[in-house]
Amino acid sequence: MPEYVCQFLIVLSNTDPLVWRRIQVPESYSFWDLHVAIQDAMGWKDCHLHEFTLLDSKTERMTRIGIPDDEFSGHRPCSAGWEVPIAEYLEHWLGPVRYLYDFGDSWQHSLELEDIGPSDGGPYPRCLAGAGACPPEDVGGTPGYLGFLAVIRDPRHPEHDAMLEWVGDSFDPEAFSPDLIHFEDPRARWQIAFEDL
Repeated sequence: MPEYVCQFLIVLSNTDPLVWRRIQVPESYSFWDLHVAIQDAMGWKDCHLHEFTLLDSKTERMTRIGIPDDEFSGHRPCSAGWEVPIAEYLEHWLGPVRYLYDFGDSWQHSLELEDIGPSDGGPYPRCLAGAGACPPEDVGGTPGYLGFLAVIRDPRHPEHDAMLEWVGDSFDPEAFSPDLIHFEDPRARWQIAFEDL
C-alpha cells in the first residue's frame, strides 16, 4: 500500500466534447507505470509509442521520457520510462507535462499534477472523474476524429454505416464512467511489450 499518492488531471487536447480524466497513482510509480495508468483511464489500447515531455525547472531543459529508440537517440534523446521514477520530478514539476500517444495520429495530452497527499488505504491507481469517450484507435488523430464524428452523426452520409461497423456498431462520444475503468498491472504490461527484447 502506498504511503503517498499523486493526483493528475489528464486532458486530451482539441477534443469536442472534451475528453479528460482525473486519476490518482502511487508516488512510487515510474513514468512507465504512469503511462499504463493513463492508457487504462483514457481507454487507449497501448498499441503505439508514447512519450512524456516536461520542462525540468532545475535544468530549464526539456526532458523526454518514454521508450528509447536508437534511431532517434542523437537528436531526440529519450529516457526509459521504467527507469525514471515520477518522484524524481515531483519537487520541480513545472507546469503541465505533455504526454504524446501514437506518433502517427499524434494524440496530445496535457498532464497536470494537482496534488500529492497521503494514501487512504484504498487500491491504486484509481480514476476519480472524467468525461468523454476515448476516440477510436487509428482514427487519424484530432482531424480524423472530428471527421469520424461528423460521419456517424449523419445517417445519410455514404460512409455512415461503414464507419459504425468499423467502430463496433455504435459510438457515444460523451460516454464515460469512472466506475468502469479497470487498471492493469504495469509490470505485466511491460513483460508483454518487452519480454522478447
